[in-house]
Amino acid sequence: MEDYLQGCRAALQESRPLHVVLGNEACDLDSMVSALALAFYLAKKVHIPETILIFRDEIDLHALHQAGQLTLILVDHHVLPKSDAALEEAVVEVLDHRPIEQKHCPPCHVSVELVGSCATLVTERILQGAPEILDRQTAALLHGTIILDCVNMDLKIGKATLKDSKYVEKLEALFPDLPKRNDIFDSLQKAKFDVSGLTTEQMLRKDQKTICRQGIKVAISAIYMDLEAFLQRSDLLADLHAFCQAHSYDVLVAMTIFFNTDNEPVRQLAIFCPHGALRMTICGVLESSSSPSLKLTPAPSTHPHLQAYLQGNTQVSRKKLLPLLQEALSVYFDSMKIPSGQPETGVASREQVDKELDRASNSLIPGLSQDEEDPPLPPTPMNSLVDECPLDQGLPKLSAEAVFEKCSQISLSQSTTASLSKK
Repeated sequence: MEDYLQGCRAALQESRPLHVVLGNEACDLDSMVSALALAFYLAKKVHIPETILIFRDEIDLHALHQAGQLTLILVDHHVLPKSDAALEEAVVEVLDHRPIEQKHCPPCHVSVELVGSCATLVTERILQGAPEILDRQTAALLHGTIILDCVNMDLKIGKATLKDSKYVEKLEALFPDLPKRNDIFDSLQKAKFDVSGLTTEQMLRKDQKTICRQGIKVAISAIYMDLEAFLQRSDLLADLHAFCQAHSYDVLVAMTIFFNTDNEPVRQLAIFCPHGALRMTICGVLESSSSPSLKLTPAPSTHPHLQAYLQGNTQVSRKKLLPLLQEALSVYFDSMKIPSGQPETGVASREQVDKELDRASNSLIPGLSQDEEDPPLPPTPMNSLVDECPLDQGLPKLSAEAVFEKCSQISLSQSTTASLSKK
């Protein structure tokens, strides 16, 4: 593989069509090794031009696409970031191991199987298509990645599937001198959880995913340390505000994970969101979820706009958390909708207000910050139930009549402004 890699950068200088294998934005071990090994396999098996396997910021994929010289394979993800939406036309194949989002998946050959590691699927592809190209170096990359992703194949953790175990055993049979599972897992785990010297921003960006819906952006970051220690970092609140402002995030979800003295995983959650109604909706959905149940227990937090939890169900990884956050955004936007048949003034009916009160009361979380003013973070879409939301201060402080009157005042004010602007 080293000979192959040495020629990759030189290919940048040549004007010719390129076949790129692209991992996800997080560039974690599974994504990187899957892209590396699959590109190596394709170059040897399909005899395509040498693939450029360099970091994303070193190549202009959009320029290549506009020149008609880009073919793209996605590994370890199947939805391109919004900024890369135009590249979907160049995608010819997807190889992933997470639940598929039908609405956003590229219209090409998609191979998805819910295994513990995408590297397992790459190993299968190589062993079935061209086993002769598999050298020890490539096998070690794949072997270590699967073991790390599947938490040392621990059945109690539940990440390893039968296929993951099958291909780890096949690699070990082909290369008996591969490191012992415990040794390789301990070594990789130590490197993965080493956050010494990282700033808060670097920790948040180290392993991050993003979802976006109707202008609301949610960042989900894996933090490899104890939540209590993370919350005690110097200037944390200012760093969280700055991070969200810099990247236009409305919500930041930090999922911490570390291993206790018995080598058992411990997961915790922190939801940072200055917008009270949105934060309460997300927390409510996560707390009440039964499929899967996170078994959340509120944890102490003195930071405004931040709710912390201990997560009892350690098998719920970030991958399984993403659909719940999508659901929470749907619930939030549904609660903001004006019912059909409303007059143009937009005054909410008493029935609608009562429904919103019931929905909000089900999502209120004890101990949430009820600050009167929000800092100047990127605003959510304009809506009478978002800006100066009557539920921000907590349901018990307001009666249904007061909320109804407030909604009517806001709608009347907006109607008057619109009339004046027409004049």
